[in-house]
Amino acid sequence: MDVIYSVNGPVVKVKGTKSFSMQEMVYVGSKRLIAEVIGVASDFTTIQVYEGTTGLLPGEPVEGTGSPMSVMLAPGIITNIFDGIERPLNRLEEISGAFLSDGANVELLDTEKEYDTTLTVKVGDSIEPGMCYCTCPESAVVTHKCMLPPLEKGGEVVWVAENGRHKITDEMIKVRDSFGKETAYTMIQKWPIRVPRPCKERLPISKPLITGQRVIDTISPIAKGGTAAIPGGFGTGKTMTQHQLAKWCDADIIIYIGCGERGNEMTQVLTEFSELIDPRTDKPLTDRTMLIANTSNMPVAAREASIYTGITIAEYYRDMGYHIAIMADSTSRWAEALREISGRLEEMPAEEGFPAYLPSRIADFYERAGYVNTLGGDEGSVTIIGAVSPQGSDFSEPVTQNTKRFVRCFLALDKNLAYARHYPAINWNDSYSEYLDDIAQYFTDNVAADYMETRQRISSILSKENELMEIVKLMGSDVLPDDQKILIETARVIRVGFLQQNAFHKDDTYVDLDKQYRMMKIILLLFDKANEAAGRGADVAAIKATGWFEKLIKMKYDIPNDKPQMFDEYSEQLTADLDGLEAQAN
Repeated sequence: MDVIYSVNGPVVKVKGTKSFSMQEMVYVGSKRLIAEVIGVASDFTTIQVYEGTTGLLPGEPVEGTGSPMSVMLAPGIITNIFDGIERPLNRLEEISGAFLSDGANVELLDTEKEYDTTLTVKVGDSIEPGMCYCTCPESAVVTHKCMLPPLEKGGEVVWVAENGRHKITDEMIKVRDSFGKETAYTMIQKWPIRVPRPCKERLPISKPLITGQRVIDTISPIAKGGTAAIPGGFGTGKTMTQHQLAKWCDADIIIYIGCGERGNEMTQVLTEFSELIDPRTDKPLTDRTMLIANTSNMPVAAREASIYTGITIAEYYRDMGYHIAIMADSTSRWAEALREISGRLEEMPAEEGFPAYLPSRIADFYERAGYVNTLGGDEGSVTIIGAVSPQGSDFSEPVTQNTKRFVRCFLALDKNLAYARHYPAINWNDSYSEYLDDIAQYFTDNVAADYMETRQRISSILSKENELMEIVKLMGSDVLPDDQKILIETARVIRVGFLQQNAFHKDDTYVDLDKQYRMMKIILLLFDKANEAAGRGADVAAIKATGWFEKLIKMKYDIPNDKPQMFDEYSEQLTADLDGLEAQAN
């Protein structure tokens, strides 16, 4: 029997054994703590424990399972909340109360619950890996598709269960392969968390992830199947920005990973999501949400695993043909867990004490995003949006810099904007998206032919304002010519009236692409008309006195989302007022 030789925090060593393989899941100690083999040498086997190791002693047994660290994939995941290794927190609470005990042995998913199941194959059908053989309603808005596991051989269906109510452990079909071997399949799959699930083909990215947040959709859009980072210091609104994206983005399923965050933030997620009605389905948002809560006081090794648990579950639902959005909050806490475990292992530290393999781990995580053609022939995607928490808002620290290398959308949060109560506090000058060319055709086909041109003009005004503000700080705005004064006033309308958004206002918390486009068009109409008036002799003060700059700042509240015709009325009145101003000047 293999026994513990030494214990160093979450790191346990076993001396002189050849019983375990790399990345094998093992049980440690008399409490049977869940752990994983992370190092195999001739003299020592190194294991990281995903639960608290308080009270663990040398000499206690270590038992192998013969299989890698895996998650259970079956109906019952959606609407649930798990810890970092997919143990349901509600079941853990029943066993140990509010303070979780170590070694709690619980089923990862409810094996007693029955689902109204419909078989989609019949005897004599041929079935291949990734093909669906039965479905059941997992929630009011998500239909679960049970698929033949990707690494199975497939073959001829020789038996199917009857339609009706079944548990996830019930046998649903039997398949005979080309060698004559029969295999029975339930509704359960298991998959190693560190191994990406295969797909038939990775497809080009061509569609945006519509969030309803104007600064994102218009200035720095995220693509379905893409990657984005939201870096920001303490208090800049990383978590709240991810909450808004989780509530309003047009993904089919949301997976929210609270990785090392404060417990009260996860409580807020649970409370808000359960109360919020999803605008896409008119059902509670929790009906298409799954939460992984690994708070800052939970074992550090499980924090490292939580990221992989979340992405593996996301790939599973992607294979059903769903579009998944992962909110990882925050990857900095995950990197800190890597650093702590690396220190326990006495590895050579790299920059700021992080392990030398930090870049490759970050890359491995973000590379599992993508828009794919699944083994079953459907289209699905996984979009990863990771928050980064650089200490002191220093974007030059290793986690932010390495994340920036591997994501194509960078939404930089600014503490000055946050302190000025400008939310989302995304700095439009420091942020960027490399997806604009990939998704331009979508905007052209589905919103307006000149959407990208309109967006480019808005961005250009903001960029020019940034340059002019250096002059204004030194010499004041009075020295500027009229056209530059108008540009600064227009940029203020864009910043306050367009980019700033009120999450607590019913018409401003979510804005569809059509309204975003109409808002941009009328701002540019004001800009053009004001320049025409100034060019014909009208005074800038007189142009401002018409009140249109202030009126357009308030249009996000004054024009309801269901009354787009009001933009036409605004345009006609604006044109008449400024054309009349020109006539007076002449």
